[in-house]
Amino acid sequence: MCPISCVLLSLAGFLALVYVFLTWNFDYWRKRGILTAPSWPFVGSFPSIFTKKRNVAYDIDDIYKQYKNTEKVVGVFTTRRPQLLVMCPEYINKIYTSDFRSFHDNERGNFVDKKVDKILGNNPFVLKGDEWKERRAEITPGLSQNRIKAVYPVSQSVCKKFVDYIKRQQRMATSQGLDAMELSLCYTTEVVSDCVLGISAQSFTDTPTPLVGMIQRVFNSSFRFIFFSILVNIWPPILKFYSLPFFNKEAEDFFFDIMRRSINLRRGKPEQQRDDYLNYMLQLQEKKGLDTAELTAHTMTFLTDGFETTALVLSHTLLLLGRNPEQQQKVREEIGKADFTFEQLTELPYLEACINETLRLFSPQTAARKLVTEPYDIVTKNGDTLRLSPGDVVIIPVKAIHHDPQYYENPQAFKPERFLEVNGGVKKFRDQGVFLPFGNGPRICPGIRFGMTQLKAALVEIVRNFDIKINPKTRSDDQLHDTFFMATLKGGIFLDFKERQ
Repeated sequence: MCPISCVLLSLAGFLALVYVFLTWNFDYWRKRGILTAPSWPFVGSFPSIFTKKRNVAYDIDDIYKQYKNTEKVVGVFTTRRPQLLVMCPEYINKIYTSDFRSFHDNERGNFVDKKVDKILGNNPFVLKGDEWKERRAEITPGLSQNRIKAVYPVSQSVCKKFVDYIKRQQRMATSQGLDAMELSLCYTTEVVSDCVLGISAQSFTDTPTPLVGMIQRVFNSSFRFIFFSILVNIWPPILKFYSLPFFNKEAEDFFFDIMRRSINLRRGKPEQQRDDYLNYMLQLQEKKGLDTAELTAHTMTFLTDGFETTALVLSHTLLLLGRNPEQQQKVREEIGKADFTFEQLTELPYLEACINETLRLFSPQTAARKLVTEPYDIVTKNGDTLRLSPGDVVIIPVKAIHHDPQYYENPQAFKPERFLEVNGGVKKFRDQGVFLPFGNGPRICPGIRFGMTQLKAALVEIVRNFDIKINPKTRSDDQLHDTFFMATLKGGIFLDFKERQ
């Protein structure tokens, strides 16, 4: 046999082995009596992870629409790993609440080594088992209503500066308007830094600190982390000898340095103490003997969680109010002209309904992935019982559920009224297992109250001072960004702010 033939034969054999490796378990769910979504070598059931031609959330949407009327669950593959897409709200609600013990960990924890990634690795979202319980028990008291109220004057001051900043930016704006996400990130960086650490990021000046830029770099480079997660799904043993941090060494050193300086500043000026999150963490340090690294990781968990997610929700709420001037006017009438006390801010039902409707239409988390932690039985629509084992992964299609006309009439429309108390409020949809922007149950996002306070405070000042209009550069549909791992409008959100007299 000639050398070329040998090479070709060897290559064909190698490719055959790769194909078998990538597809040998594609009958995993069929053997267990569960229908399986179409799957392909290497990409599994979600080809958009690799093609990047659209957001992977649309792959999930397609599977959901195909099977939701005939199945409660459907088998899928993330690359070559079998997972289960849960489409039945009854089971979704059980997974989050009544049967939480069997699903108390998030899959993301499989891909994070807290020795390598000290910031994300200590986040309650990725911690598992007892570690998660302990960390959440430590963090939650620092986010109490009283502490949020204590820093509310800080939030108000930041919001006033934010309005002045928008006015200055609008006067200098081109015909393409202002980038709502950039504005929102400036705000969340400033308000979270001040409320949590007691420092200013100088976000509204011509010389901001490097904090804003570093936050953008961290989240914009997250594709590397997602790609690493894909490799782990293809070949899990890679975790035994390599782990890729979400926060690289430069970002980790940067944020830890900010924390050290904030702690030293707070301890150096005891007369300026205030009942905020950092104050609580310093008390916790003394009580539990935390070292500086542990204290920093604890605090950075909350700090980094508050930047990007809150900015996404704020920018999309502005988008939807700009698209819907009638609802924008209703918010304006509700807030009036007087400044609010903290208690009054919590009593703005229409504004809160607008935020919740934004969270439905543009939930930052398009899908949730939960680990099975105890054996669990699911009864399928045909009456068969499927037993899940510890280590299995169930996917909850958040975006698909939020846009299902079976649960939300005219789901593409911006209708805040559906979340008013007279119509059952958020509780009605959450109890049904169909409103999931923050998850639900014991692991529901611990920063909800703080985030909602910052969102309301900013929106009150913006709507009071400006007419929000959509710039022609902004697309008119709700198409998501092709690759960003959280939901955001493709092409960006560009707005015009007309000052009100």
